[in-house]
Amino acid sequence: MEPAVSLAVCALLFLLWVRVKGLEFVLIHQRWVFVCLFLLPLSLIFDIYYYVRAWVVFKLSSAPRLHEQRVRDIQKQVREWKEQGSKTFMCTGRPGWLTVSLRVGKYKKTHKNIMINLMDILEVDTKKQIVRVEPLVTMGQVTALLTSIGWTLPVLPELDDLTVGGLIMGTGIESSSHKYGLFQHICTAYELVLADGSFVRCTPSENSDLFYAVPWSCGTLGFLVAAEIRIIPAKKYVKLRFEPVCGLEAICDRFTRESQRQENHFVEGLLYSLEEAVIMTGVMTDEAEPGKLNSIGNYYKPWFFKHVENYLKTNCEGLEYIPLRHYYHRHTRSIFWELQDIIPFGNNPVFRYLFGWMVPPKISLLKLTQGETLRKLYEQHHVVQDMLVPMKCLPQALHTFHSDIHVYPIWLCPFILPSQPGLVHPKGNEAELYVDIGAYGEPRVKHFEARSCMRQLEKFVRSVHGFQMLYADCYMDREEFWEMFDGSLYHRLRKQLGCQDAFPEVYDKICKAARH
Repeated sequence: MEPAVSLAVCALLFLLWVRVKGLEFVLIHQRWVFVCLFLLPLSLIFDIYYYVRAWVVFKLSSAPRLHEQRVRDIQKQVREWKEQGSKTFMCTGRPGWLTVSLRVGKYKKTHKNIMINLMDILEVDTKKQIVRVEPLVTMGQVTALLTSIGWTLPVLPELDDLTVGGLIMGTGIESSSHKYGLFQHICTAYELVLADGSFVRCTPSENSDLFYAVPWSCGTLGFLVAAEIRIIPAKKYVKLRFEPVCGLEAICDRFTRESQRQENHFVEGLLYSLEEAVIMTGVMTDEAEPGKLNSIGNYYKPWFFKHVENYLKTNCEGLEYIPLRHYYHRHTRSIFWELQDIIPFGNNPVFRYLFGWMVPPKISLLKLTQGETLRKLYEQHHVVQDMLVPMKCLPQALHTFHSDIHVYPIWLCPFILPSQPGLVHPKGNEAELYVDIGAYGEPRVKHFEARSCMRQLEKFVRSVHGFQMLYADCYMDREEFWEMFDGSLYHRLRKQLGCQDAFPEVYDKICKAARH
């Protein structure tokens, strides 16, 4: 009887606590119980399975042969859709919860789902310096293979679960983007299955209009089945300098200067308040000074953004040598700083040593288990946005972020934007230096209302000829959306390739005002 009584007392106390704190508070701030007990072990099992599978497939060289069969199967599905009358739009059959985007795509339930099971690295050609991959290959797979043979991608976005297809059809960025541009700018060829079931390969010189229109199109021009991406020689470590800077003007000046220096392989800034930041610059190297090696990716190490903050608190510059793969995925364990809102004690040394090897939970599993109520609560109490603005507008942009949402830390990542056709390009005819301003967390402005605050931020971004990453919630109407993005080539190709009856327009696929 005693255990039953104790359990009943605990349940009663829990219900009283929920009543006092409120259900919203418990759902948002105490989710760690379910995450720690269930999602962390399940995420670990997922990772082990996919890494072992990728290694076996690559070693047996079975991927290229299977790839051709799978592409033919996709073509067959598309042709069957046409034969059945093309009654609904098509989309990939990948469940919406598997994507890294926090947006829930309800169109999966109403559109014709085309199953695309393409998740392998097909070929690494070190002579041509090209890797050919399928669209569901993740950044974790890419770094695990390429760094083991001495190569890497020029732009390798941080989170393990980001896929090649998502980074092409959406976009991707890394602290090397001030040299190489966005993820799309290191791609040399795309292979697609079009609305009529035909197969096409496009490059800057072959079917070039399609090549430049595919990035940011969110799968509304065809199904991506493979991509060829540049690779460069890798070195063992990143020699990383940490520089705390105070004062907004000084922060923007220093960040801009470092972003313009091509000798820097990596440039990144973490803004901890409007007046405090740490700017990091790095170069790849094969040698490390004794006593300065920091394997920041080890499970028991402090979360990277907390480690960086120590340089700000002590107001001291620093120099560390970080293993290359650890550097690439430096924000993975804490999902930038999002995990502190899910597991508040996640950076505690005791938790890191005992359970850090299971962190992070997979974003896809977090989405799958959040439920509609929690999703709506996060939408109203949480911001996840990346806004791309010209570097010359950085001071004004940071003031706007501070007044409209007041979320810290803020991620600053510079990138060069070439003057090329497509949905996203500079205002003039020359390449221009831009910066990605990433805001992830709970807004601290009084009376925050998601729709009105985000529309205000989107209006500012449009006014400076900036762009909003399309993985996040977008509140623009159709006219505002096409004011931000150049749809001239995109719309011409949709008509030319028969996409208007096969795929929804990108606006209808991603914007809240258009989704049902």
